[in-house]
Amino acid sequence: MATIAENLTQVRVRIDAACRAAGRNASTVQLLAVSKTFDAQAVLAAARAGQTAFGENYLQEAVAKMAELQALAGPQAQALSWHCIGPVQSNKTRLVAEHFAWLHTLDRLKLAERLSSQRPAHLPALQVCLQVNVDGGANKSGVPPQEALALARSVAQLPGLCLRGVMSIPEPAPDCAAQYALHQRAAQVFADIRASGLPGLERFDTLSMGMTDDLEAAIAAGSTLVRVGSGIFGRRPAATAA
Repeated sequence: MATIAENLTQVRVRIDAACRAAGRNASTVQLLAVSKTFDAQAVLAAARAGQTAFGENYLQEAVAKMAELQALAGPQAQALSWHCIGPVQSNKTRLVAEHFAWLHTLDRLKLAERLSSQRPAHLPALQVCLQVNVDGGANKSGVPPQEALALARSVAQLPGLCLRGVMSIPEPAPDCAAQYALHQRAAQVFADIRASGLPGLERFDTLSMGMTDDLEAAIAAGSTLVRVGSGIFGRRPAATAA
């Protein structure tokens, strides 16, 4: 069985190859290791292999993991960047505001306002991406593409937040061409907001899309951040925390 370090190397090889195929520099694509449901030792193994950015869905589990890593790794744990990539209930916004550097799943103004008011003054602004529902699925999170610009306009003005880009999680597609078409929808929303000239978008530079099974199509469509879990950590254990 391959180690986490070996898996990381293979994922980076895939990213490099996808960037070459798309005529892009590999330095333009960040790798986010999705560590939800994996323990602190798994994160530490990835960190020791050079990975610094980690994505989590389950907030209480994530905060406990951060504390355990601090005890295990000390200064090395301080260098890690934590990204919330799951849906956030209004009663749990404080956990995000106080413990995370990024939130990828912002899809409504009320949530943004709570995060803004709860972000501790001693921390840098919370980096946020708008989650866009490119499929139009009724049971999926995300702002409809046609409403994304209006939400961006409001979020960009909130203190304590820095609007960085757009995120999407499309439904699985049957082939690379179909994956690419879905990712292009999110890329277009990103491009439209970036070209809008809205104030407060000086650092609007992140297109968060693509996972283990579709990162090549996402990079071809312009992704600047791919979120890879099973490709690094293996089969995911059952979730134990919400």
